[in-house]
Amino acid sequence: MHLWITARTPRAAAWTGFWFGLGLFLTGVSWVYISLHRFGAMPAPLAAIATLAFCAILALYPALAGYLQARVGGPAALRATLAIPACWTIAEWLRATLLTGFPWLTLGDAAPGTPLAGYSPLGGAYGASFILAACAGLLWCVALGRARWIAALAFAVLGAAGTALRGIEWTVPAGPRLAASVLQGNVPQDLKFDPARYRQTLETYARLAESSRARLIVLPETAVPRMMDRVDPAYLDRLAAAARRNGGDLLLGIPVSTGPGVYYNAVLSLGESPRQLYYKSHLVPFGEFVPPGFGWVVRILSVPLADFTRGPAHPRPLEVAGERVAATVCYETAYGAEVIRPLPEATLLANVSNVAWFGDSLAPAQHLQIARARALESGRALLAATNTGITAAIDRDGRVLGRLAQFTEGRLDVTVQGYSGATPYVRYGDAPALVASVLALGFVARLRRSR
Repeated sequence: MHLWITARTPRAAAWTGFWFGLGLFLTGVSWVYISLHRFGAMPAPLAAIATLAFCAILALYPALAGYLQARVGGPAALRATLAIPACWTIAEWLRATLLTGFPWLTLGDAAPGTPLAGYSPLGGAYGASFILAACAGLLWCVALGRARWIAALAFAVLGAAGTALRGIEWTVPAGPRLAASVLQGNVPQDLKFDPARYRQTLETYARLAESSRARLIVLPETAVPRMMDRVDPAYLDRLAAAARRNGGDLLLGIPVSTGPGVYYNAVLSLGESPRQLYYKSHLVPFGEFVPPGFGWVVRILSVPLADFTRGPAHPRPLEVAGERVAATVCYETAYGAEVIRPLPEATLLANVSNVAWFGDSLAPAQHLQIARARALESGRALLAATNTGITAAIDRDGRVLGRLAQFTEGRLDVTVQGYSGATPYVRYGDAPALVASVLALGFVARLRRSR
């Protein structure tokens, strides 16, 4: 922020934003290299170049923010506290939207567990991003003596207001508490799709499911690594019987084919309730679908199930175990606006994923942090089932109720509460944060012109 404000030209500010962004993403999403090289079988030099290029593209968004705030200009204190937070928020939203988006490392996802967590149910991740960046601007004003006491007071007020907002219960309990089990099979990624490992994988999850006495059992993404129509029906009946014995249901990550060349990354319900399917709608480029003109990339990679079909844009909750569950698959949980699509009808969130693609990296802990942000802004508890970790249960305030250690096989038994009602973010989505950012930019620009 200091370097942006002191930059001599908008172009210099853009380059500062680019180099900052490149360092941010090369550090924060370095796990892309692991998925490309170790598990995608891309040669190491090519995987390194691809990772660098990907991070350089992401760095264009902080570069855009730097350029835009410099063009807007205005008094330094207002740039720090209004213009830069607004530009940063808009750039984050664009990064999550253009070319299918990549919202990883959104600043507002850091809000859970901080005094500013109360802003997430109001404006979602982007509203929290604006507030967090504004706090940084206020600290800059304090450090450099720009209206120091006013800035210090505003900083304290923002923190106190965020803490006070955490006390508001935007949602209310719906029905009795639910006993749930979240399963982690710990199947190594390099063996997950090995036909020789298939029976052992199925037996692992069947054993874990049969040992549970919970009314809702959740398994990870592609827990059964084979198209549903090629799975022995007796195995699915076995899982369904385990759920029915507990008077409830089981959610299973499994790929589904509905016709020639039509494949979905899906969540299947088994048990007391009628069978239901959720089809993943936000697919991972190159990992789950091939953008036009990039078929050559997939020929270099060794990625199974890399040509899925998008599911419906507005899915309905799965009615299981007395709850209405809004299901998402892995990467989808990074998109707050998509997680809230089945709300306020849904009473519980569930995310099934397989972050084993990224090995022992930052990704699993980042994914858990993102899930905490989704629970907080939606006012719903969230069950996160992963293949190798981090499997967890999160309450509506973003607090982790329980978790399993990475790279261990296990069953997480928790009791969660379903909730009804809607936070302001569920009602209005990202629009308020974006409108506030545009208005803040307009105010600073108008003040500059009037002077």
